[in-house]
Amino acid sequence: MGKTYAGIPEKLAKLEQAKIVLIPVPYDGTSTWQKGSDKGPDAFLEASENMELYDIETATEVYKQGVYLADAVTEASSPEHMVNAVHETTKKYIKKNKFVTVFGGEHSISIGTIRAFNEMFSNLTVLHIDAHADLRKSYDGSTCNHACAVYEASQTTNLIQVGIRSMDVMEKTVMDLDKTYFAHDMNVDDTWMDSAINQMTDNVFITFDLDAFDPSILPSTGTPEPGGLLWYETLEFLKQVFEEKNVVGLDIVELCPNENEKSSDFLAAKLYYKMLSYKFMHNKTEGEFDNTYGITKEKKTILKFNNDDNN
Repeated sequence: MGKTYAGIPEKLAKLEQAKIVLIPVPYDGTSTWQKGSDKGPDAFLEASENMELYDIETATEVYKQGVYLADAVTEASSPEHMVNAVHETTKKYIKKNKFVTVFGGEHSISIGTIRAFNEMFSNLTVLHIDAHADLRKSYDGSTCNHACAVYEASQTTNLIQVGIRSMDVMEKTVMDLDKTYFAHDMNVDDTWMDSAINQMTDNVFITFDLDAFDPSILPSTGTPEPGGLLWYETLEFLKQVFEEKNVVGLDIVELCPNENEKSSDFLAAKLYYKMLSYKFMHNKTEGEFDNTYGITKEKKTILKFNNDDNN
């Protein structure tokens, strides 16, 4: 067996046992300012290998749930072909009853991940954490541009946007202002977390653009914006989402690594591991691999496919 996520033992990295699947997508075909997010997955994986695997807050070692590092999705002939490849790969692993996670790459990859989860889970909420609205129907000649990352989700899912502080005026014609939490409002409103969660359905998919963070703590991203989220307020919100909702999967995008600045890579690695820790914090790990990623029997029925259908 080759490289494993975070250097975990091979027995915990096999697909048959692992509850978690991690799909790297090193794609940077439509970004319009700083290039380099295609190097994000490798930088994230390297940082993960240098991370302590005991989470103090939850008193867990979530890697023991098993994490399968899938082959990277490398289709890059066009944005449309990339989205289709991500969609097909993501859906394949959801059908195996895994907790599927994706690490990009630029945000256009999320069109494929969201499409797959929306097809597989009923009444899906997409929690979009980002500096940018990403609601353009088309940009630069493609509907699969990074600026269009959640347009489709706005039409087909319950989209909730958090941390927004940069957008085009035309995106207001698409945006649901009641479900959009702008950074400047969040800064003075102590109720935004409860408000956002109250608007979510039971099933939640999280797409997390790392430029949601303030550049003071994560500068290595393609389009940094001032006035972003800080570490502990982000974790407080995410933990509450995981506790109150059935998070069915996630993706993290837009790490644009800088050889001279490794803290951003490590923050991305830590964020991913914290989210896994929140998801599985109540699960036992003593050799119990049931391949149902910690959802109750009642919530298993929410999955929209027949378990006998492996296509």
